[in-house]
Amino acid sequence: MSTDQSAERNKAFVRAHFEEFVNRKNAAVILENMTADFYDHDGPGGKATDAAGDKAMMEAMYEQYPDLRVTIEDMIAEGDKVMCRNRWRGTEAVTGKKIEFQGFVLWRLEGGKLAERWATVTPPREATR
Repeated sequence: MSTDQSAERNKAFVRAHFEEFVNRKNAAVILENMTADFYDHDGPGGKATDAAGDKAMMEAMYEQYPDLRVTIEDMIAEGDKVMCRNRWRGTEAVTGKKIEFQGFVLWRLEGGKLAERWATVTPPREATR
């Protein structure tokens, strides 16, 4: 299989992961999509965590922003890595205020699953659109 085909397959996997995990609010999919030793370098509160920590973080976000959606603005893949520039939008459950934030996520895949994650995310701010 050529590198281009691998990169396209990895991009499709990451795109499907965001769609299921965030937009469809299926936290359980993380256990299918992550390696057993998945390592998130930039988990909740900027601290490293594993798949269970990321699952708990997203479950809390589902409650805080019930209509949370992520849009992949850009995606680049090379070798076993996929980089995404994302825009997140939602409505705070308590205040009803519409928010957005954005960030970059670098995923490393191994054996067709997500093995590592690095991320930089802006603080939520009032949505402009």
